[in-house]
Amino acid sequence: MRIEVKVPQLPESVAEATLVAWHKKPGDAIKRDENLIDVETDKVVLELPAPGDGVLVETRKTDGSSVTSNEVIAIIDTEAKGTMTGAVETPKAPNAKAAAAPATSEPTPRPATGTAQAATAAEGAQKQLAKTDGAKSEAAAEGPVTAMPAARKMLADAGIEPAEVAGTGRGGRITKGDALGAAEARASTSPPVAKSPPEVRAEAKPAAPPAVAKAPPAPAIRLPAALGARPEQRVPMSRLRQRVAERLVQSQATAASLTTFNEVNMQPVLDLRNRYKEKFEKEHGVKLGFMSFFVKAAVHALKKFPVVNASIDAQDIVYHGYFDIGLAVGSPRGLVVPILRDADQMSIADIEKQVAEYGKRAQDGKLTVEELTGGTFTISNGGVFGSMLSTPIINPPQSAILGVHATKERAVVENGQVVVRPMNFLALSYDHRIIDGREAVLALVAMKEALEDPARILLDL
Repeated sequence: MRIEVKVPQLPESVAEATLVAWHKKPGDAIKRDENLIDVETDKVVLELPAPGDGVLVETRKTDGSSVTSNEVIAIIDTEAKGTMTGAVETPKAPNAKAAAAPATSEPTPRPATGTAQAATAAEGAQKQLAKTDGAKSEAAAEGPVTAMPAARKMLADAGIEPAEVAGTGRGGRITKGDALGAAEARASTSPPVAKSPPEVRAEAKPAAPPAVAKAPPAPAIRLPAALGARPEQRVPMSRLRQRVAERLVQSQATAASLTTFNEVNMQPVLDLRNRYKEKFEKEHGVKLGFMSFFVKAAVHALKKFPVVNASIDAQDIVYHGYFDIGLAVGSPRGLVVPILRDADQMSIADIEKQVAEYGKRAQDGKLTVEELTGGTFTISNGGVFGSMLSTPIINPPQSAILGVHATKERAVVENGQVVVRPMNFLALSYDHRIIDGREAVLALVAMKEALEDPARILLDL
């Protein structure tokens, strides 16, 4: 029976998706629920499992193709038998011994003695070596190494086989960063190869694989010197990057965005964290970070000034009676914003656990559409990358976003004395269409006061 493999039903807000990379090829035997291909939307990467056991007999879409919900992209035959080399086995006719016997194009060798026997042995060794090398090449070509489309093209331009590169992407896939690193290493270390005269080798020794260090993908494209003195590279935007660009332009075009700043003395938070971090980790199994304090301070301020937690819907202002806080997180695919649902009802430990889980799953590409949808307020922590000050862009349809930056020791004046304190600049960007300057400034001051006196959070002051 032939089964159609269809694109899963995409979320209502997602019109189409992109096929990233097939994990199987026509002729391969597959098992039910085995991942056939990754499907990328503008929010997440979905795994498309096989609907049944059988053989993948046809693929109708290639890597990088755009697809829509319920579109047929492959066919599985549940009655055929497949092999990992891509050949489909057909049933053999009964009593067909001649057909079942392996065919050969070489005559049966005759016994030889003396010099003729030695020549025959040498010829046999050469043929066996050729077969061995051919088998190795075929295995390397059909092995499980998978390169992303852009990485595959870069490796081909540099003359590098995918099997020579250690992939750092999800499932061992080769990313653009891996390909760039391999191309640079090849350009800087490749020595001239001297040709040796042909000889009969009685024993073939497998070549040692090149030592390619596994490193995370480069945050920016670094073009290899092999591309020339004035290199250029054109790569298509991922769906996630297209969606991020679209939303940022939408935010700039529709919101009356304004940013207010304040500085926070982080010493009280640091003292509290240093005092209890060991007990906290032992009790809750997670490290006590800083993000939970920023989340709690934000919720504390949003309760005092509900309009900062509101959004615009046509001519209406929607006041949300709940606090779903989005956390901007960097991932190999780009910026994603998972949501802390009902953050006001979460403890410090709950927040830290959720933040750690979201961070790990963002790196692995395992966040779901539901976890990235919604949110009433966003926190963007550029301080983890060393940012000193920035003006974050509002994440529509939200009306405000908090930018957190690096905590640095600075000279400040307290009670007429110059002292050194660990200071952090906070930036609150807000939509001036519904949030007046008064509410924005006072909301940021409330966050500052909650961080400089964490007891306010516990006592709801």
